Amino acid sequence: MKKVVITGVAGRLGPYVVEHFVESGYKVLGVDIVRPENPKADHRVADLTNLGECYGLLHGADALIHLAAIPNAVSTTSEVTFRNNVMSTYNLLEAADNLGIKKAVTASSESSYGLVFSKKRLAPQYVPMDENHPCLPEDSYALGKIVEEETARAINRRNGMQIVALRIGNVITKEVYENNFAGWCNDPNQRSVILWSYIDARDIATACRLAIEKDGLGVQVLNIAADDNCTTLTSAELMKHGFPEVTDIRGPIDGYQTLLCNKKIKEVLGWKPEHFWRDNVKL
Repeated sequence: MKKVVITGVAGRLGPYVVEHFVESGYKVLGVDIVRPENPKADHRVADLTNLGECYGLLHGADALIHLAAIPNAVSTTSEVTFRNNVMSTYNLLEAADNLGIKKAVTASSESSYGLVFSKKRLAPQYVPMDENHPCLPEDSYALGKIVEEETARAINRRNGMQIVALRIGNVITKEVYENNFAGWCNDPNQRSVILWSYIDARDIATACRLAIEKDGLGVQVLNIAADDNCTTLTSAELMKHGFPEVTDIRGPIDGYQTLLCNKKIKEVLGWKPEHFWRDNVKL
């Protein structure tokens, strides 16, 4: 049985990832700065900005799934967000590499493209927006995610650790389906900064597992999004409403296609989303 260390297990996404790995037969150690209300595996409280603690947590592990972070640019001061997120990622990858761990997954973000927290209403240069789209962050959270992706590349160059950075969009859980979607799905004014994308936590969990079960990936940076947008409007209607100035359209948007391109993750991991809001929301 392989041992996987999963950080951020007290957050919105973490419990789903832990549950998926446990059900898939892995030995899991969950880590967070606070103890989850209902831990689904062995748990340790730890400060990931402390390199020594990271060594202790990862000893004997086969793989790392790093989800822990301050989750946005506005909940703490900019320097705290940047320092916490960048240093925790560096410490974990540094420790994992020196301990001989060969595979890791890190949580990057769709905010790395710069749209989410832009003060100037940044528009995409083209859609669907893929991993080659320029990253133009203004805020410490998104900038930190770019630094974390570069950290993964640096660690990989040293000893070849396989690291997959998932650019995760808005994480959706059962509670979000029940409490939020009815207010979103008919209003194109909401969620334009994430190109009306979303991703079910269960589908992220599957991607994390696939990313450590596949070999020979090197470093990969992958968007992860559902196949459809989060509204009752077509993607063409959404673009006309939210970003009429964008004329570079690089794929079909006449239906409900995602505007955050997920083609690469399907090709690299053999992943596909299985959970969609239309199957979970009663309008």
